[in-house]
Amino acid sequence: MNERQHPLRSHAFGAHASTAVIDGAARKVLRNTYLLLAMTLAFSALTAGAAAALQLPRPGILLTLAGYFGLLFLVTRYRDRGLGVALVFALTGFMGYTLGPVISHYLSMPNGSQTVMLAMGGTAAIFVALSAYATTTRRDLSFMGGFLTVGILVAFLAGLAAIFLQIPALSLTVSAVFVLLMSGLILYETNQIVRGGETNYVMATVSLFVSIFNLFSSLLHLLGFSSNE
Repeated sequence: MNERQHPLRSHAFGAHASTAVIDGAARKVLRNTYLLLAMTLAFSALTAGAAAALQLPRPGILLTLAGYFGLLFLVTRYRDRGLGVALVFALTGFMGYTLGPVISHYLSMPNGSQTVMLAMGGTAAIFVALSAYATTTRRDLSFMGGFLTVGILVAFLAGLAAIFLQIPALSLTVSAVFVLLMSGLILYETNQIVRGGETNYVMATVSLFVSIFNLFSSLLHLLGFSSNE
């Protein structure tokens, strides 16, 4: 695992290279990233399912933010050590736990199971399609980094405002914007791996996991609202 700078992503974006064809080193990073991503998604689904089955309460926005950013800081600090992988599981497991009560809420609604399944299917379809494009295109998508950084930060702050000010319309708007931003982040991060700009599979996994997590949550919110109309 090689070092790279990793600012806030709700998080972030590292340096970029100019190689158009994936080489052996990039292929290894991509393989390790997808392997770790698959395992963390499975682990997160397990913790989400357990939280939903046990009807655990929502941790609250402050605890959620503290847990997420605290674990993200530790992952970033130990990204070049074996401990970094364990911390990725801690982070993704915690995020799964925070999602459990949300899924439980939607499942209790009319057509809730269909809404959750549609959100899952939509997330999977978007991720597969964008990943396929990002790994085959010869275009350098590094130009998206600055836009995504600013967009995610603005959307994140708007989302906090929607929660604390209780503005449903703003919350829906933020969810729609996050669908676009997370789709862009999947494109960007995968393209960075392929072109050699992302060399740390731990951080690449976290970036893609957060993208998938937020994409699913946003689609679930939008579909849940639509089903109630």
